[in-house]
Amino acid sequence: MEDEEGNRFSARAARYARVGANVGGVAARIAGARLLGGNGAWGNQAAALAGALGGLKGPMMKVAQMMASVPDLLPPEYAEELQKLQSQAPPMGAAFVKRRMQAELGAGWRSRFAAFDTHPAAAASLGQVHRAAATDGAALACKLQYPDMTSAVEADLRQLDIVFALHRRLNPVIDTSEMTKEISDRVREELDYCREAKHAALYRDILAHVDDVRVPGVRAELSTARLLTMEWLEGGKLLDFKQADEAARNRIAGAMFKAWWIPFSRYGVIHGDPHLGNYTVFRGEEDGEAAGINLLDYGCIRIFTAKFVGGVVDLYEGLLHDDFARTVHAYETWGFRGLTRELAETLNVWARFIYGPLLDDRVRSVADGVAPAHYGRKEAFAVHQALKQRGPVLVPREFVFMDRAAIGLGGAFLHLDARLNFYQMFHETMGTFSACSLSERQANALAKAGLQAPN
Repeated sequence: MEDEEGNRFSARAARYARVGANVGGVAARIAGARLLGGNGAWGNQAAALAGALGGLKGPMMKVAQMMASVPDLLPPEYAEELQKLQSQAPPMGAAFVKRRMQAELGAGWRSRFAAFDTHPAAAASLGQVHRAAATDGAALACKLQYPDMTSAVEADLRQLDIVFALHRRLNPVIDTSEMTKEISDRVREELDYCREAKHAALYRDILAHVDDVRVPGVRAELSTARLLTMEWLEGGKLLDFKQADEAARNRIAGAMFKAWWIPFSRYGVIHGDPHLGNYTVFRGEEDGEAAGINLLDYGCIRIFTAKFVGGVVDLYEGLLHDDFARTVHAYETWGFRGLTRELAETLNVWARFIYGPLLDDRVRSVADGVAPAHYGRKEAFAVHQALKQRGPVLVPREFVFMDRAAIGLGGAFLHLDARLNFYQMFHETMGTFSACSLSERQANALAKAGLQAPN
């Protein structure tokens, strides 16, 4: 009998019709507004696109959020609307959840838990999370994938091709063809919960010595390719701490910094989905104050070569010491091609914005006096205007999630209004870079988690 979760033609066709009608209709209006110079129409069209996507389970919502995080890929009104997107689709009902659990763990699935709440505790783009208790009493989080997600992914990614192709025709200063490939590969990987379990094990090993970052352990005996069961980590929502005292907010931000930069600088690995819902805050047992973060969701993990990490170091050092040749070398290491001096200088405008807090040896906020609503707008506009004259530029695929995650991390620091010496933390975390040492550490850690090193 055909697998109900398989890439069925009927499910794929229905998805094409549903997403295509929504996105295609809005895309046509976007094109018309731009071709006819309808400047005042952006806000209405953005709301229409958000409405078309917001009720859909599946990757298109995730892709829309990714698009919104790429500077100047979309008009500001679109970015603002798409960044608000959360899945508003109704959750799977209790009867359906039971059928899905039986499909993953067999007819006696319920006896394998001491308790299982069929009402979801949280919803995501590809699945929903249920609280449960193991037979040994441990609290568990069971992430159960929605049905027909393989079909949904393939249908949505075809629509993504259309959206990016439209963007290239109407706004050709940034060539997004490699970005499309990168996003597609990462979204497909997120369907494989066995891979996500390995990612979680990798992070648990890497961050084992970091007291203010917690990574849940995986219950392999209660997990499958479409069901991931991990320890339940108690914690409060990140945004609930926006009004906490400055010391608490700084502790949270410092933990987030380490959770991102330690895996990257020492192992060439990044958590590529900086959505605020992927963090919760745990409190100290003695004083009840914010003590650190729980790092959740390991579907979108990007593993880089030591050469790529070396490019990050070269760009940083080039900017820090005003060594233009070294910044050009960094871009070429990442895969930027045909760079003129003018194009490299244009890229440096954006690089100085991203690296700004890391280059400044003092206690400061990320925005440093710039209103959050305008954070990065001036730099993005300057880059876009320069590329109109000097572009286009092909963005290498490896650059996509690095840039997106850096922006997302900065956004979290903005929400917390954290004030830290990012320069000092960066140098403490990065240490003295050695490509050979990173490659060796990476190979050992990946092998232990059952993952392969990048080519």
